[in-house]
Amino acid sequence: MKISSLLFAAVCAAALSACTSADVRDNTNRDNTNEVSKTVYAMDTVMTLKAYGENAETALKDAEEEIKQLDSSLRRGNPESEIYKINANGSEEVSEETAVLISDALEICKSTEGAFDISIAPVMDLWGFYTKEFNVPAKEELSHELSRVNYENISVDGNVVSVSSGTQLDLGGIAKGYLSGRIMDIFKNDGVESGIISLGGNVQTLGTKTDGSEWKVAIQNPDDDTYIGGVSVTDKAVITSGGYQRFFEKDGKIYHHIIDPKTGCPADSGIKSVSIVSDNGTLADGLSTALFVMGLEKGTEYWRSHSGFDVIFMTDDNRIYITEGLKDVFESELEYSVITK
Repeated sequence: MKISSLLFAAVCAAALSACTSADVRDNTNRDNTNEVSKTVYAMDTVMTLKAYGENAETALKDAEEEIKQLDSSLRRGNPESEIYKINANGSEEVSEETAVLISDALEICKSTEGAFDISIAPVMDLWGFYTKEFNVPAKEELSHELSRVNYENISVDGNVVSVSSGTQLDLGGIAKGYLSGRIMDIFKNDGVESGIISLGGNVQTLGTKTDGSEWKVAIQNPDDDTYIGGVSVTDKAVITSGGYQRFFEKDGKIYHHIIDPKTGCPADSGIKSVSIVSDNGTLADGLSTALFVMGLEKGTEYWRSHSGFDVIFMTDDNRIYITEGLKDVFESELEYSVITK
């Protein structure tokens, strides 16, 4: 199979530039199954949703409401959001949903020994990745902000979330993965059995395509607009982190947005991109960042000692590695190696 054809059978999940800002509806697809698409801008990204079946339109309407609600409640810069209030007050009683999400995020922080850290926001601010006012910070500035980064300064007691003085909680590195799972729940509750969504490139699927075949999701080549391969999936999230997604250049050097919480600098782990395939969108989102920071060797060790996900690594020297759970569903015209337990 040609790599370039893999994704177009889905929804151009890795090529968001092809999406438009208008809703697209096609009620006469070749399977005679009602198809509804919607494009939403939230969480600073373009989100494309597609659902099939009699209740597809209702499901997408409900999904859009959930997107807007979570975008508002989880946005650190929104004075009305729960995250803003936690950071401003040091402690806040939040919704059960937010408390559970923060608890799950902290579990990923702990299991990755801080390679993923939801308190990294002050350092991200310093580099300008949130404001897009890019800056290469001085060592003294970086050292000061790094002293505020430690996920252990965040605690959850019931629905009360507390942060130590100076710590800033931010769920931007995991919110879209959580949201994709919530949308799948909404689809199911509304009676939709087939759907696919792309939240800024974070892809999650429900069931199979309407013809009974698996969804084919492409993995973008970090160096250009082609694909390194693709995976055939059912009921899975496929989430990729790569330095090519957000970066700036200064004095001839490129600085990407995936910050190593231990150094406060863009991760230099020998990895170009990491894709996680999992039933759990929240887990996939957090681990795509964490394993990018860890690099191939440590990321492989982590995979071998944990369950619930598989990985596609692409290294700086353009080598591709996949974990053995993907060996029957990954396709590529490029050479790749299979990592075993």
